[in-house]
Amino acid sequence: QVQLVESGGGLVQAGGSLRLSCTASGRSFSNYVMGWSRQAPGKERETVAAINGRGVITYYKDSVKGRFTIARDNAKNTLYLQMNSLKPEDTAVYYCAATDSWGTARLGNFGSWGLGTQVTVSS
Repeated sequence: QVQLVESGGGLVQAGGSLRLSCTASGRSFSNYVMGWSRQAPGKERETVAAINGRGVITYYKDSVKGRFTIARDNAKNTLYLQMNSLKPEDTAVYYCAATDSWGTARLGNFGSWGLGTQVTVSS
């Protein structure tokens, strides 16, 4: 198991930027496929981005391509999500998540989750 703690959420105006961070502890961070998921009120949780253990393969949900960038620093056991050109529809609780398989990550079936950080984008 890996323990995950998110930070960096907040309130931002449309068009602004935020960077989320996720610090991991426990088993070797580089063994995990990591991802960011989000859940807006009344909506299902959706995977926004994922990155493989070495950080060379990434996935993005279509609606965030070109605006969000996922990255990881295995030496610091930290995952990042740089969010630019934010829109009100990006408002959600953002969760850091981990799994040991790229396939399960793409399905959103992560085995470990953080508690989430709120991102609110005002129009």
